[in-house]
Amino acid sequence: MNKQWLDGMWDHMRQKYGMYLRVLQAIPADDFDAHPIPHMRTPKELLVHTSGTIVRDIAEGVASGAIKADEGGEGAVVEGLGSKQAALDFARECWRRADAAIASAGDAQLAGAVDNPWGLPLDGTFAMVIMNDEFLHHRGQLYAYARACDAEPPFMWGFDENPEGFQPKG
Repeated sequence: MNKQWLDGMWDHMRQKYGMYLRVLQAIPADDFDAHPIPHMRTPKELLVHTSGTIVRDIAEGVASGAIKADEGGEGAVVEGLGSKQAALDFARECWRRADAAIASAGDAQLAGAVDNPWGLPLDGTFAMVIMNDEFLHHRGQLYAYARACDAEPPFMWGFDENPEGFQPKG
């Protein structure tokens, strides 16, 4: 992977993140702290994990050479997000930080080692692949959550309907 590949991959990630924001928006506020699917995270817990640990922390880790994700600390973040709007604001702030980190990453960061709390031998390229896989996995869970909460999730390829800043360029 090189910077050109990363830029293309990240532009697609930006559009997928817009879909993610839309599916979060579709989940009713009353269900944000509920367990619509037993034995799984609540929508708010999943948002904190996906936006923070997966997107923000991995992006910043690729740029800096060390992922500082703290999955054990996610509960405190969830507790601090009192409302659905606060959680959505958190998701947008995580994106802003991830986007800034990726803008600063180049070929050296993609080829370089990335220390991580999981003990995996990672370079920046593999970390980005992991981010993409994890993000899609959790976004899919949110689609199931929306349906379990009697909400209609957005069309998976409806990028044109994304919020400003997450629509296709052009």
